[in-house]
Amino acid sequence: MGQRHEKLGIKQTIQKSWMDKTVQMMLAGMSEQDIRNELDQFLSTQLQSGGIGQRGAKTYGIAIGILSAWFSPEPELALLRDRALQLVRQTPTANWTPMHWSVIASAYPFWHNTARQVGRLLNLQDQVTQQQIFARLIEKYGDRETVARNARYTVRSFVAWNVLQDTKTRGSYIKNTPLKISNVAQGLLLLEAALLATPEGKGSLKSMMNDPAFFPFSLPMITGDLIAQQSNRLEVIRYGFDDFTVALK
Repeated sequence: MGQRHEKLGIKQTIQKSWMDKTVQMMLAGMSEQDIRNELDQFLSTQLQSGGIGQRGAKTYGIAIGILSAWFSPEPELALLRDRALQLVRQTPTANWTPMHWSVIASAYPFWHNTARQVGRLLNLQDQVTQQQIFARLIEKYGDRETVARNARYTVRSFVAWNVLQDTKTRGSYIKNTPLKISNVAQGLLLLEAALLATPEGKGSLKSMMNDPAFFPFSLPMITGDLIAQQSNRLEVIRYGFDDFTVALK
């Protein structure tokens, strides 16, 4: 798990429609190789901006690698992916964002950590800038050019997914209205993804439910008792009347 937590990996903007197409092919029963072949053709004409145009194989090959979090997950992420796939079967395509987010955040903890820094800044101010986000991520990952570049692509993906909005000032963003999640199973999936994105694989339930990384969502009420009743993937340890630690089993 250490290597997964240390890598950056978001080397270009990822459009939600690409994630949708990937999942639709999985639901149609296509094999991993057939999905790769189809994405190879499809992404050759899909620009990172969301427009249509010719792209080089190297750039869209990077996108296929990120999308493979859905159709070829790392072994420790397969159960989360399987549960996410169950949930998309029950959910209209327009509402697949929580499942996409869970799959990509668990596979690429840098996505989760970028969201956390964005969320922390949005808790303090109405607008955030690229430079503020970069500065906070550099504190965690070091002052490398690749950190800023991967952060830029991640933030542009947040805009593409409509969880952030551009302002009139270049490189400045405001938060969109959070997506209200009433499905407890989707909330539990996001919580599990956050734990998978955390090296320790555990945390205080109260702090996790208030994690700024969830800024795109309005989560349902999730209690320790509810987790114990409804999740076979998460373990709850009670330390007091309302003091719980939640951990991956």
